[in-house]
Amino acid sequence: MTPQEFFKKDRFAEQTGVELLEVREGYSKAQLIITEEHLNAGHRTQGGAIFTLADLALAAAANSHGALAFSLSSNITFLRGSGPGDTLYAEARERYIGRTTGYYQIDVTNQDGKLIATFESSVFRKGDPLPFRV
Repeated sequence: MTPQEFFKKDRFAEQTGVELLEVREGYSKAQLIITEEHLNAGHRTQGGAIFTLADLALAAAANSHGALAFSLSSNITFLRGSGPGDTLYAEARERYIGRTTGYYQIDVTNQDGKLIATFESSVFRKGDPLPFRV
């Protein structure tokens, strides 16, 4: 099973339209094409959609070692708005890996490479094996 197949089981991210593009050990990249369904009342991309994109990128990078990982805490900072027609990318990078914990930074950018949001998260590795390892 590939990481892309495994993370299709993340039904919320799948239904939101998040697509996992790349997974390497400690790294992943995901994308979300913004449509009318992703907008808030102000006609901008809803923060939850951006969080979901970053969270799936986090999950793929954190689980790339083949052991089930869960987020302990996450923080997102929104820097720039986006809207319909934008393509957002989340790139997750592992900054620390311990025996049972890890720390990740995720940049969310648009199709022009402009920074939309930053996302940081710490994870706990439960140790349960996954059906893939990159």
